[in-house]
Amino acid sequence: MATPRRLALLVSPLLTVLVAHADVRLPAVFSDHLVLQQGKTVPVWGWAEPGEGVTVRFAGQTKTTTAGSDGRWQVALQDLKPGEPAKLTIAGRNTITIEDVLVGEVWLGSGQSNMAMTVNRAKDFEQEMAAAKFPRIRMFREESGPAATAQHEGKGRWVACAPDTVGGFSATLYFFGREVHRTLGVPVGLINSSVGGTPIESWIAPEVQRAAPELRAFFDGAATTAPTVAPEETRKKYEADLARWEAAAKAAKAKKAKAPRKPQDPAVTTARKGNVGGLFNGKIAPLIPYAIRGALWYQGEANSTPPKAPFYEAQLRLLVTDWRARWGEELPFAWVQLPNFGGPGRDWPTVREAMLRATSLPKTGMAITIDIGEEKDIHPKNKQEVGRRLSLWALGTVYGRVVPATSGPLTAGHHVSGREIIVRFTHTHGGLVARGGPLQGFVLAGSDGQWRPAQARIEGDKVIVSSPEVIQPVAVRYAWENFPTCNLFNGAGLPASPFRTDAPALPAR
Repeated sequence: MATPRRLALLVSPLLTVLVAHADVRLPAVFSDHLVLQQGKTVPVWGWAEPGEGVTVRFAGQTKTTTAGSDGRWQVALQDLKPGEPAKLTIAGRNTITIEDVLVGEVWLGSGQSNMAMTVNRAKDFEQEMAAAKFPRIRMFREESGPAATAQHEGKGRWVACAPDTVGGFSATLYFFGREVHRTLGVPVGLINSSVGGTPIESWIAPEVQRAAPELRAFFDGAATTAPTVAPEETRKKYEADLARWEAAAKAAKAKKAKAPRKPQDPAVTTARKGNVGGLFNGKIAPLIPYAIRGALWYQGEANSTPPKAPFYEAQLRLLVTDWRARWGEELPFAWVQLPNFGGPGRDWPTVREAMLRATSLPKTGMAITIDIGEEKDIHPKNKQEVGRRLSLWALGTVYGRVVPATSGPLTAGHHVSGREIIVRFTHTHGGLVARGGPLQGFVLAGSDGQWRPAQARIEGDKVIVSSPEVIQPVAVRYAWENFPTCNLFNGAGLPASPFRTDAPALPAR
């Protein structure tokens, strides 16, 4: 047996090698095939020995700094422009060379399963795969998990788009990025940091949430994220399901047939959701301050239960303002409004309304998808149109390009006129349209608070709503169901957002 002294002699050369090679290191997001943001200050950072000099070279720029007492260093590249692939070199005692670096437009995408949903699960995958010859579109998938405290280092790598790689890309991000790439003609970098089944409170810094007065009732009540330990009855059910699966899998193997899907361990599922702030700590914090143009958000399903839904507007606003503060700029920010879906026990209208109201924040937008959901599938396949609608907002508002419309119709006020309620709309590009027949989806209520089916007609940028059953109307709602029948669009083919007039007035847009 080796003596302690002998072990020390064996280990010390290895430690020396590890320290030497760890003198300068970088976050995972700085890796081969990365895309740097054009036209902005671009931080490049990492770690080295305290006091070690570090030099960064890229595109004719040379930046030098010294690692601080905590070992962290950072430099800033300025006003980068698109061009041919180049090398990014970081040198201290050791040298790191990052190959195939492009400059273009970078967007961060986050949320739950509909953002995580990959291209190989979207509609028309075979055609999309064959056409995915866009080597200047790249995607970085943040692979780290939740954490109890904010992390500095994540996991992942950049992947260039090709037919054999696109299947693993976030579908919403890819179809968004493809439109931006085609229109602007520059490289596009897409950062995917999303986890299925996760609530919004997992994605906001925990200390910020708990300090927010508007969320005090959320934390005092029973609406918070599921406990970190699965209930005993859930554990027992899983064990029984697992035993049945093992028997079925064994039988399938004997018959050389496909095995059934293995049940998910509830403890793993619960831990993956990160509890309050866990996914911000583990999957967003490591990306800050990587230079991005803006952020896209596709989430809300996990917050659509009646106890949680009323808090969603405050949470979404807090997520936007806090992420902006941490990046140090008013990043453009858009989200996907929840589509039509028939799941029971959910309050999707309230979450959709929260998303609509939050667009009063500056430099925000929303892709309305009330027409492209699926009644029995919470993961609708038409992510091409979701990405396109997000791109219309980005191209029209962030990049100043001429587009058919940046949004579907949004309410701009209403008034009662006798037995009618007249609702005004913005974003009516090409005029309001009733797609496929008379307008549907409107209901009216009088002072008794009873909602009754209503007739509606279009006059210019207005919709006039009435009902023979309501003599003195006081409020109107449109598409106020989980899976509504509704057909109000603008001339650009984008649907109107669901709305109600019996809620507090929307903040001015």
